[in-house]
Amino acid sequence: MVAVGTRKWRILLATVSVCCAAGLQGAANEPDSTGEELFVETVQPALKQQCLGCHGEGNTFGKLDLRTRAGLLKGGATGSALVPGDARESLLYQALEHTGKLKMPPTGKLPVETVVAIRNWINAGAPFVEAAQAEIDWGRFEEEDLWAFRPVKNVEAPGGGSTPVDGFLERQMAASGLAWVSRADRRTLIRRATFDLIGLPATPEDVNAFVRDPAADRAAFEKVVERLLASPRYGERWGRHWLDVTRYADTAGFSNDYERPNAWRYRDYVIRSFNNDKPYDRFVMEQIAGDELFPDDPDAILATGFLRMGPWEHTAMSVTAVTRQLWLDDVTHSTATAFMGLTLGCAKCHDHKFDPIPTKDYYSVQAAFATTAFARRPVAFLAQENPAEFEAGKERIAGVIAQLKDKANGYATLNKQRLMERHGVSRFEDVPGEFRNQVSGLTDEEKWARAITRKHLSHYQESIKRYEPLAFSVTSGLVEDWNDVGPGGANSYMKKPDYAGVDMHVLVGGSIEAPGERVAPGVLSAIEQYSGFQAPKLPDTLQGRRSALAKWIADARNPLTARVMVNRIWQYHFGRGLAENANNFGSMGKKPTHPELLDWLAGYFVEQGWSVKAVHRAILFSDAYQRTSRAPADAGKVDPDNRMLSHFTPRRMEAEVLRDSLLAVAGELSPSNGGPGTNPQINRDAAEQPRFTMGGLGPPYYEDSTKSGRNRRSVYSFQQRSMIDPMIEVLNGASVDLSCERRDSTTVPTQAFSLFNGELSYDLALAFADRLLKQTDQVVDRAFELVYGRRPSDEERRLAVRHIEQMTAYHRERTPPARPERKALVRALPSQLTGETFHYKEELPPWEYEGNLHASEVTAETRAVADLALVLFNSNEFAYIY
Repeated sequence: MVAVGTRKWRILLATVSVCCAAGLQGAANEPDSTGEELFVETVQPALKQQCLGCHGEGNTFGKLDLRTRAGLLKGGATGSALVPGDARESLLYQALEHTGKLKMPPTGKLPVETVVAIRNWINAGAPFVEAAQAEIDWGRFEEEDLWAFRPVKNVEAPGGGSTPVDGFLERQMAASGLAWVSRADRRTLIRRATFDLIGLPATPEDVNAFVRDPAADRAAFEKVVERLLASPRYGERWGRHWLDVTRYADTAGFSNDYERPNAWRYRDYVIRSFNNDKPYDRFVMEQIAGDELFPDDPDAILATGFLRMGPWEHTAMSVTAVTRQLWLDDVTHSTATAFMGLTLGCAKCHDHKFDPIPTKDYYSVQAAFATTAFARRPVAFLAQENPAEFEAGKERIAGVIAQLKDKANGYATLNKQRLMERHGVSRFEDVPGEFRNQVSGLTDEEKWARAITRKHLSHYQESIKRYEPLAFSVTSGLVEDWNDVGPGGANSYMKKPDYAGVDMHVLVGGSIEAPGERVAPGVLSAIEQYSGFQAPKLPDTLQGRRSALAKWIADARNPLTARVMVNRIWQYHFGRGLAENANNFGSMGKKPTHPELLDWLAGYFVEQGWSVKAVHRAILFSDAYQRTSRAPADAGKVDPDNRMLSHFTPRRMEAEVLRDSLLAVAGELSPSNGGPGTNPQINRDAAEQPRFTMGGLGPPYYEDSTKSGRNRRSVYSFQQRSMIDPMIEVLNGASVDLSCERRDSTTVPTQAFSLFNGELSYDLALAFADRLLKQTDQVVDRAFELVYGRRPSDEERRLAVRHIEQMTAYHRERTPPARPERKALVRALPSQLTGETFHYKEELPPWEYEGNLHASEVTAETRAVADLALVLFNSNEFAYIY
């Protein structure tokens, strides 16, 4: 507090008073505040936040315009709102006090401090300060909070460490008195690196090859890292991290949650980009403006799917201005969050409370997207994309469509028959015209069932487009043939002229009903203010806005971009970033524990051509990464959170890694990669839950009919916003609606239920047991090698063998139940027409189903080994990375 002047604190507190309606002691009660200070600090923010929505540009209810002093003096339908020098006689003050006929705001009184400030301002003559004097006060921010806006320092790596990374860490460690722990053994190290780089367990063969490698430890480990970086599984693992940030999903969310049938091509683009070590600056530019910057590169077109990853829906009942603004707000915030680690959305309604981001900057950045239109545009399938299952998948969905059409036609036929019988005619054309509609011959229950059938049909007719060579993308200005608003919404959405010459205004309070001053496309002024990186002038034309923004973000002189990405990479290796809040490099995010190391990594990243794999090498080749996870004796007192990395911090696998690892050790992981997402196996009770949508009921959950389809890596699972895989969800999977900066790691009972009692866990345990018994007589040893990457101790072997013997005897006395029959579901639902319960039958899909191995098909010994497998699957040693 000592470093901040009293007046600056009054400004901050007064602003919080206006926008948070919190009681405080601030500028409103300062007897020495001048009228000009009161206006800048409290009155003007209050008018913008609370009043101009109805009494400003775009709206002047009661003919009252509060934007200027002249407008206040002129007043509205009830007369002048302001008597300078006399608050008691001013209608504005009376309305705010709720003492007169008018009571404003109508939603309730403003905080008392704000009302007092306005009274004092009026009594001081009600001076208005020129807008230029009311701009953001750059001097009110603490220097320590501006670290991310300052230029990346050209830091020289300290000597003494085995690698530059170790030099920085050891310099800070030396002052703590902590001792370093030893290097991890080779089995631990290859397991750790394999999970980190490809997200799958190391095979016993790879472990043994590394353990027996005669090369020195460092050289032998470097060979392991290079092999893993070259694996196609690397992109799947690290692509998943980026998809967490971008909120990847295959559906739109909201009331219908329709499929985005070609979104999978963005997912595969991300995976390819990591596998190919695409320079990160190019990766950034492609996702923001690939269609403008690289129009002849199909990858760059697919990349712009990033701009549409958030949940969004427009229907015939939507208000276009609202849904458009929802997307503009979403893309503005998500772009800043993903690439610059800033909470830009906080400046939507008012100047950012904690970071140097004025509202005007928020809408200037938003203006870069104002001419952007949604597009589902033709892009031929690439050689790297996987069309292997296209025909089979298309055939399956076509079968469901045909089934639903038959059902819908059945209601149409029934309707005609009933109407002809009712009117005593033999031809439908002879039914009187006023009765000749599609449903008048149906009962209320039949009408509702017909509506659901048609809804399901519309979903599948959209879904089958996933096999068409189209990109989930954008254009600058609308290309009508590519318009992609979603089923049923295009006719009521924006037209081609709406994108040309579009103006962007500051929205007072974030409301589309309160447009304020016009803003031109621009960037964040704080970057130039604090780093010296000159802000470019963005074109105010149809094309080129996003290109200029993308180049500015991806420029090596932008102090945020490289820092944010290397921090994300560090986080995924150590469980926590050097700056712990990967999506918030502002003042409310935690400061870097090793700022010089962060800057060195950012500079190294750029020097290496923005190579993500180069940063991996810098981190994984360090002693810090290769240490054992056993903490030194005094670490709990000196460094309880292991900020100085005296040892490796164990962490639980992410949900997808755990699921994929179960599939891998069971021998059931499908090698299929890329292409449209497939539905994995989930517990039957979850799969059979009704999914309500606009119009009644969404399509049922059908897991993929083939084992190879439903046992793919989790990154290829179909991501439905309204139907998250329960196993992924309970194990802290990423949100598909909000950018996930880091996975949580909670421990709750339902996780054990999922892993011990879940159908998938048991089926995989049975498959694992069958695999073991077919491969070897040394079942226990092989099980430990596959699950843990090591052999069991003598005591572990003895206990495991005894357990198998006991459970074999148990299972011999019991006959398992037969495989459950697959049946059509009959839903009991309340009718939205009458409120009464009606029944709807969901037919089984018209395709053959390849079942998993079932307990009734194996021996008692196999079931006993499966029981052991469940124990191993649920152990900490399997679920944690050490």
